[in-house]
Amino acid sequence: MVNLEWYRTFKAVYNTQTMTAAAEALFISQPGVSLHLSSLESYVGSRLFDRVAKKMIPTEQGKVLYNAISEPLSKLEEVEKRFQKSTELEVPTINIGMCFETFQHILERHLHTLDFNIISSFSGYQNLLRDLEKGLIDIVITPTKIDIKGVKYVPIGIETIVLIGGRDIDKAAFTSEITKSSNAEILALLKQNKWYGTSSDNEHFKRFWLTNFKALPDFRANYIVPNFKSIINSLSYGSGLAIVPDFLCRTEIEKGKLQLLWKGATPITNTLYLAYRNKSIFEAQVKEILNIFQSDMNKNIQANGD
Repeated sequence: MVNLEWYRTFKAVYNTQTMTAAAEALFISQPGVSLHLSSLESYVGSRLFDRVAKKMIPTEQGKVLYNAISEPLSKLEEVEKRFQKSTELEVPTINIGMCFETFQHILERHLHTLDFNIISSFSGYQNLLRDLEKGLIDIVITPTKIDIKGVKYVPIGIETIVLIGGRDIDKAAFTSEITKSSNAEILALLKQNKWYGTSSDNEHFKRFWLTNFKALPDFRANYIVPNFKSIINSLSYGSGLAIVPDFLCRTEIEKGKLQLLWKGATPITNTLYLAYRNKSIFEAQVKEILNIFQSDMNKNIQANGD
């Protein structure tokens, strides 16, 4: 019968490409790695790696085996880790995925109130939802829905993509120009300012431009920063424009550090959802997280609704 540790060792060698690194990752000796690997190769009846220039290069059979065991083994390791934590600490651990800015703006300040452990993950929404499907994550905060069997999406609020500016801008004059001007004149007005962005191909930036001007922006931001929260913080100290989700900058607008200048001729909105698996063993914790997000997002709707 195959030993599960052989598979763990095989996966470690595959990922690290050396026996030495695999031994360090598994906290076993290099001869132990060699023994596990040779035992597995004997069991499957095929060579799984070619030894090339001190590296372990997987054979075609090795690649097939890795693709077959990688996901199930990762899931088993996650279950093992959770079981160990729950038995040792008797405190549930919830894995939650979202964008970094949403964590900073909403969940970060509530962590100290929770009586369970939190592991936060930051990645693309598609990846996070796939991890939810696999059981590697318990909750995902997402504007994207994928039809996944057994996954429920609960609306937690609506975000609007808006144009914000520094406090030195004459908002009344700006609004007047936007209201009476043609698209070409509005574009000329906007381009006179310094712009903040998170990347040269920011999705919100492009969507705002396409919706309002029927074209992609033909310029890039002057200042590229790590994330939306960095935009908001930087713009609070200076002059310029940016396009961001409204709920992220609500507090700065209320305090007069920033100004909400324009929602666009056609406001762009996204519904945010809390996604989780049906019949989760963490129903109580999911409900608590849901209450936090719904409460905060409802405040945003009340503050910015008009």
